[in-house]
Amino acid sequence: MLCELAYISKFTCEFNENMDKFDLIVIGGGPAGYAAAMRAIDFGKRVCLIEKDKVGGAGVYNGALSSKTLWEIAHKVSSINDTIVSDGRAPYEISWNEVKKTLAEAIFERKFQYSCHIKLLQTETMQKLLHYERGTGSLLNTHEVNIHHEGEDKTIWGENIILAAGSRPRKVGNILVDEKTILTSDGIDSIDDYPKSLVIVGAGVIGCEYATIFSNFGKTKVYIIDRQERILPFEDEDISKLVAGNLVNKGVVIHSNATLERMETIDGEVEYELSYPDGRREVIRVEKALLSIGRIPNVEHLGLENAGVQMSARGVHIGDDDTRTNVPNIYAVGDVSGRIALVNMGEIEARHAVEKMFGGKAERLSYDNICTIMFLHPEVAAVGLNEQQCVAQHIPVKVVKVDFSVMTRAIAMRKTQGFFKIIVTNDNEMRILGMRAVGEHASTAIQAVGLLIKLNMPIEVLSELIHPHPSIVEGIQECVRMLLNKSIFKSSVFKDKLACYSLVEGVKTPLERL
Repeated sequence: MLCELAYISKFTCEFNENMDKFDLIVIGGGPAGYAAAMRAIDFGKRVCLIEKDKVGGAGVYNGALSSKTLWEIAHKVSSINDTIVSDGRAPYEISWNEVKKTLAEAIFERKFQYSCHIKLLQTETMQKLLHYERGTGSLLNTHEVNIHHEGEDKTIWGENIILAAGSRPRKVGNILVDEKTILTSDGIDSIDDYPKSLVIVGAGVIGCEYATIFSNFGKTKVYIIDRQERILPFEDEDISKLVAGNLVNKGVVIHSNATLERMETIDGEVEYELSYPDGRREVIRVEKALLSIGRIPNVEHLGLENAGVQMSARGVHIGDDDTRTNVPNIYAVGDVSGRIALVNMGEIEARHAVEKMFGGKAERLSYDNICTIMFLHPEVAAVGLNEQQCVAQHIPVKVVKVDFSVMTRAIAMRKTQGFFKIIVTNDNEMRILGMRAVGEHASTAIQAVGLLIKLNMPIEVLSELIHPHPSIVEGIQECVRMLLNKSIFKSSVFKDKLACYSLVEGVKTPLERL
């Protein structure tokens, strides 16, 4: 408390009565900042939302919406070709101009919704609550924010401040990114045509998603540079192997255990050199390169030092305790907090911060039941812990897997590649610790398990629930029935499709099931 008072005393200046005064100032109009402003309005608070570029941020323009629109188009093209090429017909193709047109329509639709929403909120009675400012916001002290726009500056005052400035693609110091030949996610959507060849640096979620997109279109030879032994190293090996196998089947070359020694533009193409642990080196030329090595928070121009806001121990992002920084009235949400860089988490953090400010919320935000999806081939959805995390944390568990090939809906869709995997505590209670859904409709199958984790409810709830038929989620029910030893299909018969085992310190032991 004394520390907090010291910051207030040191960094607060005398309030100017002519200055605009707000209950909350939000710096950043991306998904997190926008959610914060809207939640504060629910409390009847006067809010100033500051955005330097485009409301919606990367979540709309060069992030989640744009990349997933590309994935949906490419997925449809691939699905069509999986059907017609086997009949000896020529592959279906879609021009890049058509792709860009659909992408532009999707972005415009969301942009239009944001624009109309803001304009309508500022009319009539709502104009007293929401104030939108275009410009760059930076802290002057613990309550004052400077807004710089087109050479002009103005200062406003806020009782509370939320920092939601988002992030940008990480770059490598010795690689010149021009967003034409060597690109990041900021530039990949703006290319003029399908590249004949593309190398992707980074085999995490975003890198693998773009590898999936361009290989599914069937017009680009794709390479992935992976420093690790396998792609998606944070996920269990069964998921990594399935996704990698599908990429390879689409012609993708995965450079595993590779170190990027250099990458440069030569004669309008990208030349890169790799080295391997065995001493091998190779030089490859491609048309374009995509850097997909993570994102870094936009914290440099926030004026943190003027308000005494401290960075995290790593010095990369803003430090926070349940969204609040070391300065009591200043909060950090979304990518600048350095936790989980997802649109849904940024929105949840922002709403949580506002509810702490104005609603007296005492319950801390939990990150244990976050539902995520990776747009790969096939889709991968996740919630809670996976197997390798349980092993690393020395948690003994039971694991059950059901293959998509025994699910009626998957058979009807002719999409039988994939599986459900549920991880529970290795005791009689069998509380759910995590789940992985791999396959068609994976993202729609994960929420119920996420809810059970949050409510700490037993698996019997799912086993007795009447699911719609035929549906993919019936596979989840069969998973928990296997754990309870009352499944319809018996793992002793379909040993290659159904699995149930304990996992203790990395050792798998089959569980006796009918």
